[in-house]
Amino acid sequence: MATFGLQIPNFTFDGPPGELFDRVADLAEAAEDTGYRSVWVMDHFFQLPALGGPDQPMLEAYTLLGALAACTDAVELGALVTGVTYRNPAILAKQVTTLDIISKGRAVLGLGAAWYDVEHHALGVDYPPDGVRLDMLEEALQICRAMFTQERSSFDGRHFTTKDARNIPAPLRPGGPRILVGGGGEKRTLRLVAKYADACNVNAGGATLRRKIDVLREHCADVGRDPAEVRVTRLVTVLPTTSTAETAAARRFLVDLAGPDFAEACIVGEPGDLVDQFGESIELGVEEHLINAVLSGPDAVRHLGELLNTSFSHA
Repeated sequence: MATFGLQIPNFTFDGPPGELFDRVADLAEAAEDTGYRSVWVMDHFFQLPALGGPDQPMLEAYTLLGALAACTDAVELGALVTGVTYRNPAILAKQVTTLDIISKGRAVLGLGAAWYDVEHHALGVDYPPDGVRLDMLEEALQICRAMFTQERSSFDGRHFTTKDARNIPAPLRPGGPRILVGGGGEKRTLRLVAKYADACNVNAGGATLRRKIDVLREHCADVGRDPAEVRVTRLVTVLPTTSTAETAAARRFLVDLAGPDFAEACIVGEPGDLVDQFGESIELGVEEHLINAVLSGPDAVRHLGELLNTSFSHA
């Protein structure tokens, strides 16, 4: 069955700071009310350039997810995705387990190699080269899985070590929170998904999306894993429109916002066109679309959720 999630990336709202969390909670509750499966936030400390940059508001991911767990009942909750450079993975496993306890088994661990060098440098966090961060990611995936599933675990790696690590209480979800790896790197990232993860998240459309899913399946075959065990999710910015002219303007806006590759990965159009584009993505193998609510308020979240869940309730 096709499902849908909501990512909340933007914390620039009208009103005083004391009302900011209420606005975020309104979005999460709108998603839950209209059948979204999951709610996600970005693991960043500075806002991204396309959304206004470091001078715009940004909330810390795991504090926010804990608060959202207390005001929702059904949606899964996770960071899309946690940067491996920001937290010791054993501490991260404890944080995600705590989120799982608070949410009564709804936590998901999203994990990736991190990329936003600006916030690393500003906050004094080491930003190693790409290959090193991917090595760190592989070690972190093993540590987190062990702490989710074993009473005590030890790991001796190049970047991280644990010794007789305990995680008490254990996660509520049997087998521990699902682990999702974000990123579409075809040589290493998708291979790490095949070896260690329950799900992947890619941000691509069209032929690029098709290729990445095919590459993931090849990696699964190489490591002796059934591709059906790995849930494919897609992060996608969605802009509903009401006319052909508005659709063209929206596409120009997306190109100006973040470039042509980003625009190609988005879904834009009138309701019927949106359904068709989601349908094409589902046919390629995407099981859950994580909708990036860049410009959406609660009403827009509800309208889109109702359209998609009505259209794909049996997909």
